[in-house]
Amino acid sequence: MSVEVRKKPRESTSAMLRRFTRKVQLSGVLLSARKARFQKRKRSRSLRKKDALYREKAKKERAKKDKLGLLR
Repeated sequence: MSVEVRKKPRESTSAMLRRFTRKVQLSGVLLSARKARFQKRKRSRSLRKKDALYREKAKKERAKKDKLGLLR
């Protein structure tokens, strides 16, 4: 995705720059670049599985402690 602007005859550089800036804003190039800048990589399958197992274990532990009245 690229934006191209050619200088018109008798057009000032600042006017051409304004046209270019406008085209960039309307095309959404800048917006997509900003979104991609902070994108996180997906976690590996083994790490996701490990985390899920940890959450299940902690959930069961909390339920057990709650049943025994050890929470609060």
